[in-house]
Amino acid sequence: MKDSKLSGDKGLVLKSQAKHHAISSKLKKPFVFETRPLIVQYEVNFQNGIDCGGAYVKLLSKTSDLILEQFVDKTPYTIMFGPDKCGEDYKLHFIFRHKNPKTGEFEEKHAKKPDSDLRTFYTDKKTHLYTLDNSFEVLIDQTIVNSGNLLNDMSPAVNPAAEIEDPDDKKPDDWDERAKIQDPDAVKPDDWDEDAPAKIPDESAVKPEGWLDDEPEYVSDPDALKPEDWDEEMDGEWEAPQIANPKCETAPGCGFWERPMIDNPNYKGKWKAPMIDNPNYQGVWKPRKIPNPDYFEDLHPFRMTTFSALGLELWSMSSDIFFDNFIICSDRAVAEQWANDGWGLKRAAEGAAEVGANQALKDVDSLAYNSFIPLTSGSMVSNHIFYCRGDGRICVYRRRNERYNEACTLERDRFGSRARAIPPRNVQELAGALVEEWGNISQRELTNLVQSIRRRCTAVLQAAGGHTRY
Repeated sequence: MKDSKLSGDKGLVLKSQAKHHAISSKLKKPFVFETRPLIVQYEVNFQNGIDCGGAYVKLLSKTSDLILEQFVDKTPYTIMFGPDKCGEDYKLHFIFRHKNPKTGEFEEKHAKKPDSDLRTFYTDKKTHLYTLDNSFEVLIDQTIVNSGNLLNDMSPAVNPAAEIEDPDDKKPDDWDERAKIQDPDAVKPDDWDEDAPAKIPDESAVKPEGWLDDEPEYVSDPDALKPEDWDEEMDGEWEAPQIANPKCETAPGCGFWERPMIDNPNYKGKWKAPMIDNPNYQGVWKPRKIPNPDYFEDLHPFRMTTFSALGLELWSMSSDIFFDNFIICSDRAVAEQWANDGWGLKRAAEGAAEVGANQALKDVDSLAYNSFIPLTSGSMVSNHIFYCRGDGRICVYRRRNERYNEACTLERDRFGSRARAIPPRNVQELAGALVEEWGNISQRELTNLVQSIRRRCTAVLQAAGGHTRY
């Protein structure tokens, strides 16, 4: 990864834009859909954002002629899952190919569109975790963004309708679909004037006092000069441009005064007969229903076609799409543990790179309490405080009645010359030291820290004389 927050983090990268790409791997054994659920999970990072292209996986169907070296877009698959985007259309595919039990033909079934706004996952350039449970749950970063039922929430539906419209049925010529008709008995009133105008002059209006009848609204600009290159034979007689009459600026108006127009109270417009209920209305015609000759009922769409390989077959206008940590299993707990061991570390590292030092200080205690991970030299883990001495020893202080008892264990300190020789004397000094040190930690030191967690946990156990409640 180009801008990895974890040193040495590697994965599969789609490097070129505006090209087709394909890669696949055979499973150790085919996945057979019986009673066990299917969990598919992997990570994607759009390192340069995504303009138009996909990052979805295909679970390739087990067939006698499957040759992975010839994997193309037409290669049969059982499930297609993952993000896809073009323009402002943000998609998260879950498609499975369903086998018609009557004809043996396959048809793609598409999951309904998620209600969630997916934009952030495609544009923030962070690593995101995509998970599919094919009983129909789709998750991003371990949060459900789409769910449903394979029988009811796929398009087209798994099972066709039991009845269909008769294609040979025709609407009778005398079928009346008009719900309303003009009243045939209605007569235009004698006083209805269709020629009356919609607007008439307001007879009550009075010309404002001071109106300048003899002054035009616009006059020739007295300061305008005829251009020297004006040729009256070619350009015609020159006229000065018009400007607003300055005499009209202080008057209510200039020129010929006309009464303003108002709505005509006697205007009725063109007469039309009123609408009444059609006594011959028969409703909207529909063809009669007949039994569907192609009808079948599959109540177990979960039992999909066995697949034996996983592949990426993609086209993208964006480069450097990063993939990592693919897993296919039948146990959600296994997938979650796999995620915590991989994506969880990336998320924590990305979060640490963004969070401010003050907020990091607030989060240290709760994070360490929940995960029992000492974060860094000089970080506080509930009632235990880790500090690195200049002589290369890690000291563990236990806070009891505002007094600190030193319990040291020999351990190689990996933070070199930056270790403090004098530990903080109180909580306030410790807080200040944490803020200072947090801002100075490099990516390399964070990596070393993660690798030293086991040693640091051992130091706590030895200092406390056994396991602690943290």
